[in-house]
Amino acid sequence: MSVNNGATDPAGLTDASPEPSERELLARTPLGEIMNLLPGTFYLISASGKLALWNTWVEQSTQLSFAELAEIDATDLFGIDERQKVASSIVQVLEHGAQVVVEAGLVAKNGRTTPFLFTGARFVLNGKAYVCGMGLDISARRVQEEQLRLRERALHASSNGIFIVRCTELSNPVVYVNPAFERITGYRGGELLGRDSENMCGFMGIPGMDDREHLQVRTAMAERRELRVTFRNVRKSGDIFWNDLTISPVDNDKGVITHFIGVINDITESKQRTSMLEHEINHDLLTGLANRNLMWDRLEQGLSMAQRNKSLVAVILVDLDNFKLINDTWGHLVGDEILKVVGRKMLRSVRDSDTVARLGGDEFVLVLTNQPSLRYMLRMIERLRRDMASAVTVNNKEIPVRASMGVSVFPHDGVTAGELMRAADTAMYHAKQGGRDDVQFFSNDMKMATDAKQKLEQNMRQAIERDEMFLMFQPKLSLLTEKIIGAEALLRWRHPEQGVLLPASFMLDAEENGMIVPFGEWVLEQVCKVLQRMKLLGYDDLVVSMNLSFREFSQRGYFELLSKKLHDANVTPANFELEITEASLLRNAELTRGVYEHVARLGIKLAVDQFGAGVSSLENLHQVPVTSLKIYKGFISRINSPNDGDKMAKAIIGIGHLMNKGVVGEGVETPDQRDFLKLNGCDMVQGNYFSHPILLPAFEQLLADTRLGTMPAGTRH
Repeated sequence: MSVNNGATDPAGLTDASPEPSERELLARTPLGEIMNLLPGTFYLISASGKLALWNTWVEQSTQLSFAELAEIDATDLFGIDERQKVASSIVQVLEHGAQVVVEAGLVAKNGRTTPFLFTGARFVLNGKAYVCGMGLDISARRVQEEQLRLRERALHASSNGIFIVRCTELSNPVVYVNPAFERITGYRGGELLGRDSENMCGFMGIPGMDDREHLQVRTAMAERRELRVTFRNVRKSGDIFWNDLTISPVDNDKGVITHFIGVINDITESKQRTSMLEHEINHDLLTGLANRNLMWDRLEQGLSMAQRNKSLVAVILVDLDNFKLINDTWGHLVGDEILKVVGRKMLRSVRDSDTVARLGGDEFVLVLTNQPSLRYMLRMIERLRRDMASAVTVNNKEIPVRASMGVSVFPHDGVTAGELMRAADTAMYHAKQGGRDDVQFFSNDMKMATDAKQKLEQNMRQAIERDEMFLMFQPKLSLLTEKIIGAEALLRWRHPEQGVLLPASFMLDAEENGMIVPFGEWVLEQVCKVLQRMKLLGYDDLVVSMNLSFREFSQRGYFELLSKKLHDANVTPANFELEITEASLLRNAELTRGVYEHVARLGIKLAVDQFGAGVSSLENLHQVPVTSLKIYKGFISRINSPNDGDKMAKAIIGIGHLMNKGVVGEGVETPDQRDFLKLNGCDMVQGNYFSHPILLPAFEQLLADTRLGTMPAGTRH
């Protein structure tokens, strides 16, 4: 846009003047040419408020033509909410000669608003006052300011504590902290700003704690590099908290590091959760002792130390004696409390550097590290045994608790953790076998015996698959009719190397290792098949019995399994009898009541074996569905002897009849024993005097023979 308003030459020069200077030539330059070169809007506003002069930037910014701009007031170029501010600034310039700076949005014809920074000063020409000014587009600056505001809001809203440190040659003063930093540390910004960052770390740090981490922070700042580190700080309140700190250098446009931004995060709860989780992972939940994982780790560490120091390490495997009986008698809550007390006893008996671990159940392991001599080790073991010998008091009741211990020693019995554990386990087993409440040290002889036991167990697991098990049957006779009324099924094992084994050779081991359960299921299936066959042969009233151990009937779901087997085989329950020893029924009164209830519900017979060998409650016996009592063999063998066996047998017969229960004389070997039992009213007998245990075909033949008449007394098969 050109300007030609008839103004005189500002320099006042004529054509006759000498050659003008450079300054004079520039002074003569038309204003219109200069103002269109300016990097923003240029304008003159008259006292009436209209634009008197403007450059092309005004037209471009407003999208208005020359004619349109000439007709409107200057304030019309702004939004309604800013017009008053602009008008007031114009008045200030025109009437008071003030120089003003105003930020306002210039509104274009299409409605788009562009932020500008306007300046204004009074300019007088020919006695008329004008506002002379320029405007610069500050859109980019506004964007930057908004970004800065957002960043500052983000800093304030952050849940992490943030501080900024300015780097100087002499110190690193804190120039900013956000609200989260104040909340985490307890210090207000005014207490921190201006402090040297090292000084801040000093009064928030804990003397003598995490010094290495604090040194890392100082070194990283000196070297102008990033760092992340975790250490403990103290709040203004005095509480200690875990601080996860990250510091990052910030450079200027010349690449010079001028500041550090620090971010702190209070990770105290996370540390506590991690610590609790690590404790749960490595410790037994019931006793709080080390668990198997931690024990193995401590043992490995102890062995490494022992190799360096040429010292000894002892591994002691402890197993509580008859703990299942304690659980069965007193209940699991009392059993759990006993485990806790025993664990505390063990901890008191050893040093802090030693490890006491619970492997599970009633089995514990002690790892005694850095033992200087066997003599020293033996004194520790003796102290442990002495502490374990005292009774445990639970609910004001003293319960005796004994333990069997097996000990192995590094390097004599093994050099690896696995070897020492296996050796201690072997020694502990021999302590159990030796009568319990004993301490045994590992020896090679033990290993040989254990290997034999392990081989026997392996053979047991294969016995059923290899069809090595079979049944024999010992008949039961009625002394009233002299006829066979049933039989007891007896398990035998045709061992591939040792020949035929009686139950006494392997049933105790089977009870211990659990194989008695699958053996019992196999016997049950075979007895069901025998009863099916007896029914086909016409022996509808024949009763076949099988022995049942405590471990079997205490298994969850045993009687459901028994019911299913009888039902699937279509066996009449009255033809099936369980024989349970008196000792088994006395082990757990609550469980025994459950057995009685299942027996009554199923309608099967129940015989108490070895009656008289223990101490029974006759009142309880009167209330349970026992169908017969089997007189303890020891009393039968002493009939007509000076040891009063006949009196005991006679008493048991009387007890049985008083309670309307049948009585069986077991183990009858002589005619005198048989005659005494018959004379005193015993109902049934079984024993070698009548028949040894025989195979099923021989038993069937014996049944066939007795169909023709009574079996002759003293007949042997």
